[in-house]
Amino acid sequence: MADHHPRSLVVLNRPSTAALPHEPNAPAFRLIDPDRPVLSALDQGATRGDGVFETIGVSHGHPQALEHHLRRFERSAALLELPAPDLDAYRAAVAAAIAALPAEVEEASAKAVITRGVEGDGRPTGWVTAEPAKDFTAIREAGVAIVLLDRGVRHDIEQTSPWLLAGAKTLSYAMNLAALREAARRGADDAVYVSSDGVLLEGPTSSLLVRSGSTLWTPGTGIGVLDGTTQASAFRYAESVGLETGYRLAGPEALAAADGAWLLSSIRRAVPIHTVDGAAMPVDAEFTSGMNAFLARIEE
Repeated sequence: MADHHPRSLVVLNRPSTAALPHEPNAPAFRLIDPDRPVLSALDQGATRGDGVFETIGVSHGHPQALEHHLRRFERSAALLELPAPDLDAYRAAVAAAIAALPAEVEEASAKAVITRGVEGDGRPTGWVTAEPAKDFTAIREAGVAIVLLDRGVRHDIEQTSPWLLAGAKTLSYAMNLAALREAARRGADDAVYVSSDGVLLEGPTSSLLVRSGSTLWTPGTGIGVLDGTTQASAFRYAESVGLETGYRLAGPEALAAADGAWLLSSIRRAVPIHTVDGAAMPVDAEFTSGMNAFLARIEE
């Protein structure tokens, strides 16, 4: 039974120009009843997690950092050797999905997906959904407790083992969700991965941002960490208030000595970390508030 939660669904007819359309001479995409079944049970996105996605924050009807998300979407698809997504088609589908939400929705999310499609068919499946975001005001202000979890691989996995797809935003999220459940079992709200050789990485659904003195830094890319869209925008805010920004290979001891840390994601934006493995961390409420206000205005 439908829960009447406002959401929208746009299905692309030709997610990639490298493949044939699903319906010849049909429109580029269709707005579909989100409660209507549309995905084949044989689609490899459903049976194998063989696909990629991007979740885009939406503020007052405007997608945030859309072009950065689309570039990452394209890169993830290339890492999986999927047909290249038609970014113009996805750009238009994102706009249509957002426009279909009620006008009074202030904060929302749009999720773009491309899968390998039904095995043997040769045509990828693509869609975009949009729905109102949850209210994250409380955790943006109060912060979260995290635990550090061993990811079980070295920080250079992206170079040594590219077939493991580190750095791609795939539909295979079982491990990420398992990490969040483990964090909850340990009495925490979230987690940050540490490589087997002791390097801080990222959260299961977020980027890690750390402040050390006058520098705001993140573990960066090339180490099995996603290219953070929100993190890139946060760097712009930091630079606007006189901080230096950069990338560091660092271990948990750097986090313990930091002047502040945040988990960043497109929908939650910047959430301060107040506790790491039971040890308290400083929380800069004023800086966090300014950063979140800046992130809410990003529309590139």
